[in-house]
Amino acid sequence: MVWLRLAVLVPRKSSFGPILKESKREMAREKCVLAYSGGMDSTISVVWIQEQYDMDVVTLTVDLGAGPEIVGVRERALQAGAVDSLVWDVRDEFVNEYVFPGLKAGAMYEGVYALSTALGRPLMAKKLVEAARQVGAAAVAHGCTGKGNDQVRFDSGIMTLAAHGDPLRIIAPAREWGMTRDEEKLYAAKAGLKLREVGSDRRVYSIDRNLWGQAIEGEDLEDTWVEPPEDAYSWTKPIAETPDQPVEVSIGFEKGTPVSIDGAAMPGVKLIDILNDMAGEHGVGRIDHLENRLVGIKSREVYETPAAIVLHTAIRALETSTMSREQQRVKATLSQIYADMVYDGRWFTELRTNIAAFMDSVHEYSTGDVRVRLHKGSCVVVGRRSPYSLYDFDLATYSTTDSFDHESATGFIDIYSLPARTQAKNQTYRDAR
Repeated sequence: MVWLRLAVLVPRKSSFGPILKESKREMAREKCVLAYSGGMDSTISVVWIQEQYDMDVVTLTVDLGAGPEIVGVRERALQAGAVDSLVWDVRDEFVNEYVFPGLKAGAMYEGVYALSTALGRPLMAKKLVEAARQVGAAAVAHGCTGKGNDQVRFDSGIMTLAAHGDPLRIIAPAREWGMTRDEEKLYAAKAGLKLREVGSDRRVYSIDRNLWGQAIEGEDLEDTWVEPPEDAYSWTKPIAETPDQPVEVSIGFEKGTPVSIDGAAMPGVKLIDILNDMAGEHGVGRIDHLENRLVGIKSREVYETPAAIVLHTAIRALETSTMSREQQRVKATLSQIYADMVYDGRWFTELRTNIAAFMDSVHEYSTGDVRVRLHKGSCVVVGRRSPYSLYDFDLATYSTTDSFDHESATGFIDIYSLPARTQAKNQTYRDAR
């Protein structure tokens, strides 16, 4: 192959100078990759970023299992003025690299929230950085406000992942713009959208949804004394409408990872989808929680996480069979730390990686089946089995096959109580004074 180098000579004082400079400026216009859901705020953001930052906008829709909401997002983004719109299906990566590790870690924030949104944010941050590098963007943008947890998860994840390359500017329109309702209408018109006028008798919710669960917020949920309206829920049936007969389902695990339902092997995404439908049909998975946000305020949070509730319930039951008491205690302590780290936006840290390594190790023998019964909003374990179970029937039974040496208990108790007896004798036991 022969390369030819062509040179164009231009006089020093050429009258084409200003034109060339303007052309160069147009060609060098910076790009911003915007995390795009297709909703009102993210669509308005396309226009706002173009006007406020004089940047071309490339939207990125990361499909974590949003369902029908994903339909038409590319068209809406381009209509709003985006120069390109990327739609990436990362459901398998989400389940295998984020959801299931979180499940193995027992990551339930404050004991009740399965971290559906929090587990999705680091993956979205990762994809924003990847997309920015792919299209040569100088900035990334997200739709987080200045009051929630997600801004921390996005910003810290992006800054950590971009630490070894060219710096990426982070733009957060909803945190920056402080728009009035009239200004929103103006930008909506520019984006080709029509704002829906909401009457006093109509409720509007903000919903963040992925296949691991959905987080529901809205003004009608902010009074902690008032029960969430029924129309806030869409994945789970109210108790009065659930089947009168319970259903039992058996979940198979291999080393702490769910791999089958009723003996049928299947990939994680399908397994979660099936359990979401099955558990939701029986009203399982509603969480109403007064939550401690990272930014220092308490917030009333409503979640629907049917599959997550079933799987967390099942894996805890399996652990009681395959882990020693000491393993269970240490895991419980690390589970809380792990959950806090995910919630607080510290996924991309060495400590979380260290804890994850422990969770993989402690689940080495968490293989077996757990049978749960779903009925009227409850998920109850009714059976568990494992080839590596530490439960020994002959040691546990009180029947004639009992193999436990009862006489050995006397010597054990004598040694076990020796420190307490010695201290009571030499220092006088307090209650005896």
